Amino acid sequence: MKGYVNNAASPTPMLFPFEPEQFWLFMRQVIREEITNVEKIKPVNSRYDTPGMTYKPLFKISEVCQLFQVSKPTIYDWIRHGKLKPYKIRSRVYFLWQDIQQLLHPASSDSNTSI
Repeated sequence: MKGYVNNAASPTPMLFPFEPEQFWLFMRQVIREEITNVEKIKPVNSRYDTPGMTYKPLFKISEVCQLFQVSKPTIYDWIRHGKLKPYKIRSRVYFLWQDIQQLLHPASSDSNTSI
């Protein structure tokens, strides 16, 4: 126990040349600068995005299921009864945005046909 030294009274060695308050102020400033730099960077457009497009023209069956919160058999039933018209592109089935809008807002599509 002779070799045991109490270091409680000795100051903690500094690993960087700042006072703790200055260090945290500096860190906050650096973080703010990085956040503003990230916000300035424009997101890269996907190669599937079309400039000027305001809506998605085609929907997959899974997207239609999520949109209406129904199952795939319900969508197939709607196809059988003529509520939705499927469009097959290669081996995939898609639905037009206009058809989806007619199902979402049936009153607005009726007023458009009477004009």
